Amino acid sequence: MVIKTFLSLLLLWPAFSVHALKIEGFTPDESIVYKTIGEDELKLHIFYPENHNKKTDKRPAIVFFFGGGWVGGNPSQFFPHCQHLASRGMVAISAEYRIRSRHQTTPKECVKDGKSAIRWIRKNAPELGVNPNSIVAGGGSAGGHVAAATGTVKGFEEEGEDFSISSRPNALVLFNPVFDNGPGGYGHDRVKDYWEAFSPLHNINKNTPPTIVLAGTEDRYVPAETFKEFQRRMQAIRLRSELHLYEGQKHGFFNLGRGFYEQPLMDMDRFLVSLGLLSSE
Repeated sequence: MVIKTFLSLLLLWPAFSVHALKIEGFTPDESIVYKTIGEDELKLHIFYPENHNKKTDKRPAIVFFFGGGWVGGNPSQFFPHCQHLASRGMVAISAEYRIRSRHQTTPKECVKDGKSAIRWIRKNAPELGVNPNSIVAGGGSAGGHVAAATGTVKGFEEEGEDFSISSRPNALVLFNPVFDNGPGGYGHDRVKDYWEAFSPLHNINKNTPPTIVLAGTEDRYVPAETFKEFQRRMQAIRLRSELHLYEGQKHGFFNLGRGFYEQPLMDMDRFLVSLGLLSSE
């Protein structure tokens, strides 16, 4: 089944626009509004496994956050990954969140929306056929920051939500994530007033979930050393941290159409198998 999924995805790669990070040819099974801010409605685009029964199933779920520097991007970026994981038995979701180009917001709102999405999925798990204790957050680049922040940083929660429901995921799948927002790190000028509380690298704690990082050695936005430092800090407090550094790969290498899509997909798959969230097929 995995091989068939690869082939079907690769046949569609010409529809992928590298610059817009918008992928065509994939259609979610359902799109649901999870958050309304003023006139803005934010949706979760959901891919269900075959023969999924919302009333009786308790599947693991994953929610992806697209990249785009907290400024642009499109949730369709992760539709191929969602389709693959749905074929493997997960409820796979790609989330909308507020960005500067569409909502005139700051990076702070991106993280708030990421936490809202996880909380909404956990709260509505019975209606989605999802196990509330098996929710993974994933993302790429700035979306990788959003996902990483949900598993590390405290605060940045949307006012008025039910904080008795946790917004922390049970695992993290991160593609060239923005980890370091400190001086010299990515986006520091935009978050300098609150970077110490906002930077995932500086907020690893005993509750940070098992994490896989998939990154390239030639990433010009996030140095390979940053990914290694994140792993060192995780392992220093005996947390599960798996790092895959792909030689010669640049930022965004994992996107469909970039020529290096299958290997990180397989490494992600094996990580989720190791956590018991996918079958070993």
